[in-house]
Amino acid sequence: MVNVLLGCTGSVATIKLPLLLQGILDQNETEVKVNVVLTRRGEHFINSLPFSSENVKVFTDEDEWSSWEKRGDPVLHIELAKWADIFVIAPLSANSLAKLANGLCDNLLTCIARAWDQSKPLIFCPAMNTKMYEHVLTKEHIDKLLSWGYKCIPVIEKTLMCGDTGLGAMAEVDTIVEYIKNVIKEKKLYKNV
Repeated sequence: MVNVLLGCTGSVATIKLPLLLQGILDQNETEVKVNVVLTRRGEHFINSLPFSSENVKVFTDEDEWSSWEKRGDPVLHIELAKWADIFVIAPLSANSLAKLANGLCDNLLTCIARAWDQSKPLIFCPAMNTKMYEHVLTKEHIDKLLSWGYKCIPVIEKTLMCGDTGLGAMAEVDTIVEYIKNVIKEKKLYKNV
């Protein structure tokens, strides 16, 4: 059993969440459980959350605050960071990229990243407008995450939702799913082995 934590931030690429989720669950080599973390802005791009099931749970920023009442109660971002074998952030918006690179933790997803055990894989998939992607800070932020040992699945060039054409689109779902499969194989992330 491999536990995959899938985070989605405020990028239009979050509309691909159902496809990405299905691709991760369709792994033939091992059983996979997925917890999804949606930022408040990520929720904007999802009409409904129909994919909660036995193998998939969806968490939002609201869950971080509603699950804790008193000392001794579980802290959701710590529990999710401990539960997951792999943390995949797809898409990672420019805003959330900047937060991670500068250590900010003002929502469930960024709190998980701040509490992440860096011996476990964290994979991120940037997604933003070409002008935002080409900004000097983007490279600086990506390089900082890479220096921490995080893995980046690079953006691709295409016509974006805004109509601009250029680099900045999230990698294709098949590319992301294949990358995750390879990490599982390389790291032998099977809890029963």
